[in-house]
Amino acid sequence: MKTAQWCARRGWPVHPLAAGRKTPAANCRNCRSSPHSPVSCPCLRAGTGWCHGFHAATLNQERIQHWWAAHPEFGIGVSCGPAGLVVLDIDAHPAETPARDRILPGIRIGDHVDLTGLANGFHTLAILAALRGQPSPADDSTTLRVQTPSGGLHVWYRATDNRHWLSSVGSSRGRALAWQVDIRAHGSYIIAPGTSTQHGTYTPVGDTREPAALPLWLAQELARTGHLPAPNVPAPRPVPPRAQQAVLAAGGRRSHVQHTLASVLAPVEACGYVTEGAGFSDTLNRAAYTLGGLIAAGRLTQEEAEEALTRTAAAARPGQDKRIAQIINSGLAAGLKKPLQATGRRP
Repeated sequence: MKTAQWCARRGWPVHPLAAGRKTPAANCRNCRSSPHSPVSCPCLRAGTGWCHGFHAATLNQERIQHWWAAHPEFGIGVSCGPAGLVVLDIDAHPAETPARDRILPGIRIGDHVDLTGLANGFHTLAILAALRGQPSPADDSTTLRVQTPSGGLHVWYRATDNRHWLSSVGSSRGRALAWQVDIRAHGSYIIAPGTSTQHGTYTPVGDTREPAALPLWLAQELARTGHLPAPNVPAPRPVPPRAQQAVLAAGGRRSHVQHTLASVLAPVEACGYVTEGAGFSDTLNRAAYTLGGLIAAGRLTQEEAEEALTRTAAAARPGQDKRIAQIINSGLAAGLKKPLQATGRRP
């Protein structure tokens, strides 16, 4: 509890992690039985429960006192975006080296370069830093660094401007900084130092306990690799009233379908910002089940649902197409048997 309170005093919203694990504490029974997006969660609106992981993170000291007094076994997660944190999650997992264009996205590594010995995120981050003439963040003793039980390292930095830094997975074919280097920012959480799991304790390295400002060169690299939202696109010119009438029926339905899909798929999309521990399979299954019920009720087509589910899941978990297809098929099949009423609730 003291660590959770310490984090909150620094402006870092916290949420409970399941005892001995690095995943968020389970949702309440109502949230498990009736899938919905965090935006519409009654627990979060009331400010009482810890459902939906980092979406429930709080700075409220009374709430923190209540949660951890009742469950001292809970670990502590910090919601990075609201905390203004950008954390480098450096992994050291045994894995086959990817193709050269995925080691440092956007930086070509020629065939003449010997990659013998390249094995983890410490190596790729060191190469990136060397190319920019900078020391590796893994060796940055001016900022909070936390050793993970698996041999990795969390390097905590503080965003110094109002830019909305985005999270990423180091193995992603889309937004990524380096292989086996994940970015924890908006849309993800980081495990607080001192938290223990069944695999060990997240232990601070050295004496520094505060995040330093995000180095300029690293901010430039994050911007280069897509860790900022796309710039705002100017709004189109107003549609003339006569043209509005012509497209009202089709356009109105399309807008409603897109809104529904976005709401149901939001938790699946959020899994893409967390490499593990996000409950991806269950989250995708619940989304497929819900859309299956909407299909059965005639509120969207199966083609629309399958396409949206597949696209969102593949972006969250690249390279898992077979597993994703199995989960989607199973969830849709179950949902098709129980049409959802107009309110969106099961009959």
